[in-house]
Amino acid sequence: MLNVLSVASEAFPLVKTGGLADVVGALPAALAEANVDMRVMLPGYPAVTTALKNGEVVHRYASLFGSEAQVLAGSAAGLTLLVLDAPALFGRPGNPYLDDRGADWPDNWQRFGAFCRAAADVGEGAVPGFVPDVVHCHDWQAGLVPAYLRFAENDGAGSLITIHNIAFQGRFDADVFSELGLPDSAFAMDGVEYYGGVGYLKAGLQCADAITTVSPTYAEEICTPAGGMGLDGLLRARRSVLSGIVNGVDTEVWDPATDAHLSETYSAGRLSARARNKRAVEEAFGLETSDEALFCVVSRLAWQKGMDLLGECIDPLVEAGARLAVLGAGDPGIESMFRSAAARHQGRIGIFAGYSEPLSHLLQGGADAIVIPSRFEPCGLTQFYGLRYGCVPVVSRVGGLADTVIDANVAALDAGVATGVQFFPVDRSGLAGALLRAVTLYDDRKSWQRLQRNGMKTDVSWARSARRYAGLYTSLARPA
Repeated sequence: MLNVLSVASEAFPLVKTGGLADVVGALPAALAEANVDMRVMLPGYPAVTTALKNGEVVHRYASLFGSEAQVLAGSAAGLTLLVLDAPALFGRPGNPYLDDRGADWPDNWQRFGAFCRAAADVGEGAVPGFVPDVVHCHDWQAGLVPAYLRFAENDGAGSLITIHNIAFQGRFDADVFSELGLPDSAFAMDGVEYYGGVGYLKAGLQCADAITTVSPTYAEEICTPAGGMGLDGLLRARRSVLSGIVNGVDTEVWDPATDAHLSETYSAGRLSARARNKRAVEEAFGLETSDEALFCVVSRLAWQKGMDLLGECIDPLVEAGARLAVLGAGDPGIESMFRSAAARHQGRIGIFAGYSEPLSHLLQGGADAIVIPSRFEPCGLTQFYGLRYGCVPVVSRVGGLADTVIDANVAALDAGVATGVQFFPVDRSGLAGALLRAVTLYDDRKSWQRLQRNGMKTDVSWARSARRYAGLYTSLARPA
């Protein structure tokens, strides 16, 4: 049995702002079958400490970055947890990273620096009865952990960092370095220094024993100047320890045969039952009742996600006889594009500005296709949900989208393996062509149902990826 400490800033269902939480929340159960005992370490946000009833204090700090703190151990939401209970740092309502005006908390360097320090202490055996073989760190919020472990110069746990989105790097001014408790030698190119400041993600990429990202194609893309966002040189230098492991999804939470959020459950053999869900989507989004193609979006409304491109394609989409239901929030200008489109095409375009877990399930179970036109996409999860629910993905050929959706080109259709529609380049013309191609495919209902059933047969579970992680952990674990 391998002991692994997973260090992350969020985990579903306790706290979630994006796909990171889904991955962190699903991995422990998936890895249990591979003989891995994974404990998840989280910051003590109010939602987390409330859920962690009767948590046991297993480590105390009289002063951790100037604040009293303690590490709590316990279980919640099916996860075995270690929680950094530091109310001065994490006892704040709302978003884990942003204040009520939508700006980064100015002390995020301190909050997540303290979190990393505590996680490294746990990695070095600070919690009685738990000595990790490997510490698995996720994104910049856990990026300093490998640095603390490396500069401690002990022969403890192996370290792994996973990049879920290289656009978020945790960069701070150089004057925070003196507060981090690292030796002076750590402020260097082969440590935490990054363009004259401190880079939390950069530190993890430099100091971890191994690096993963969430799809093979994204692993290649981030080694290029276009995809690496300033870190491509470092990643090329460490290419030998970089790999891409595709995410999976929790197939119990996402199962159209049992999903309580659907108006009617169904299977690949009962696709006709999706009609009732389609009616429910139309009602929820104020759309006309019709058998015409219904596209959906479940996404942050952001440039990265290509939502501005979709906003520019709405008029030709409606002219082609299709409709669109949008669930998401984000850039005010992009939200305004969709609101204007909904006003311009009443009954054809609907938007719910925000996020709703029940609605996200209903859209996958009732819409005909889900549109994911990302300019870059490390892996993505919504295409997996679409495949599993027979909601055909229309995706850009980038990152994990390229790795997980098989384009319905002539050869793939003839071979009976197509599962969706891909397009490239990622621009207005490319997306408009893909949408019109999808409408044409939808009009041939037998071909469309083959796409749906092919997708629903795809293995989107964690099983294969969990085996790869387990093998990587084994290679990183220090000899007893």
